[in-house]
Amino acid sequence: MMRIPFIKYDYKKYLDELAKIEQKANDYLVLYTPKEYRETLLKSIKQATHRIYIVALYLERDEAGQEILQAIYDAKMKNPQLDVKIFVDWHRAQRGRMGEGRSQTNAQFYHQMQIANPSINIEIYGVPVNRREVLGVLHLKGSIIDNTVLYTGASINNVYLHKLDKYRYDRYHIITNRELADSMVAYTEQNFLPLAGVQRLDTAEQKTRKQLKSDIKALRQHLMQSNYQFSAHADNNTLTVTPVAGVGKSNQLNQVIHRMICAAQEKIIFCTPYFNLPPIIIKDIIRQLRKGKKIEIIVGDKTANDFYIPEDQPFNIIGGLPYLYEINLRKFVERLQEFIDKEQLIIRLWKDQDHSYHLKGIWVDNNWVLITGNNINPRAWRLDLENGILVHDPNHELQAQFSKELDMIRQNTLLVNHFQQIQAIQFYPKQVHKLINRLSRIRIDKIIKRLL
Repeated sequence: MMRIPFIKYDYKKYLDELAKIEQKANDYLVLYTPKEYRETLLKSIKQATHRIYIVALYLERDEAGQEILQAIYDAKMKNPQLDVKIFVDWHRAQRGRMGEGRSQTNAQFYHQMQIANPSINIEIYGVPVNRREVLGVLHLKGSIIDNTVLYTGASINNVYLHKLDKYRYDRYHIITNRELADSMVAYTEQNFLPLAGVQRLDTAEQKTRKQLKSDIKALRQHLMQSNYQFSAHADNNTLTVTPVAGVGKSNQLNQVIHRMICAAQEKIIFCTPYFNLPPIIIKDIIRQLRKGKKIEIIVGDKTANDFYIPEDQPFNIIGGLPYLYEINLRKFVERLQEFIDKEQLIIRLWKDQDHSYHLKGIWVDNNWVLITGNNINPRAWRLDLENGILVHDPNHELQAQFSKELDMIRQNTLLVNHFQQIQAIQFYPKQVHKLINRLSRIRIDKIIKRLL
């Protein structure tokens, strides 16, 4: 019988050979609260001199969304030469919130703003990553104002920006770097604007999904071959940033996440709001634990999930998702309890009253940090258009900021020492228990976790 030779992959070599942009430490700022980020975003918009590019899943028609969009209109009025473009998901912009009618859409809000300001042209585009929202959305993040990239996993609404009482916790990195900013602007100009599937949303009439069917298909095929373009001139001995993007299973961002985990020599820390890891990442984690590496996972408590529905409110199928994720977590912890007992695997649950948790990212060996909107789940792995910025900090110039960021995240966490600390299914509310049993019987729970 012929023996298949064992191939040892050099994961660190892959990271070392990535193209990189040199970054000055003094031009890299980590913010620690959503209010700080909102204030910084507004200030940056007000002071913009030549361009404002906003990229997010959505810009909501609530108080925070109106504040941001009005600030953009004011900036354009003050400086008519300002290049302003906003990109959001096409599907999400044309539906209301759960339970609301079609007349209450973000697209209509954009059109109303255009009518109220007829002399000001603010270009707002919808990007349909797939023919249906459930099969893929624009999850690309990062707003570019002049030569600064404001990177967060947050979208723009009251809770993400802590405009009112509640907040949704995320990461907020402010990176001033002309080459990085240029590459992210060029991505939108080359991969969105020329494609017929990308549509203006601030107009009175919108094309239907049926009318755009072939254009959306062409757009997705194009995006699967696209990435950021920039001059690679930095080495591995200096502070650098590398923007990466992609859609589909084999995209570059997925490769970076996989190889970061596998390249770790000592420790890995990562955050995800939904514990629904792709199988390859589960395998990577187990492999690294068996090699003696230390791993810390910070995940949101089910009540800090943005899909969570309090027991005193009407329940629907979406409200079952946080429980499905918690079931995943309990099984994972039970399976790897021996590593938790050795304090090699650390699991933290984030919860702060009735606020929610939206953090994602990876820290490896104090040398590599990934900021991203990628939820590290099957949907992000295969369906959505995602991006991130990989930071290589070999001299630990940003270590103080990264350490403080992690300390702030850990402040509202509970350490899980045993799988029995995580609520078992038999103790779930009756309607949740019934729903999960029904989903499991017809095996649709696995499909749901791949799509949501």
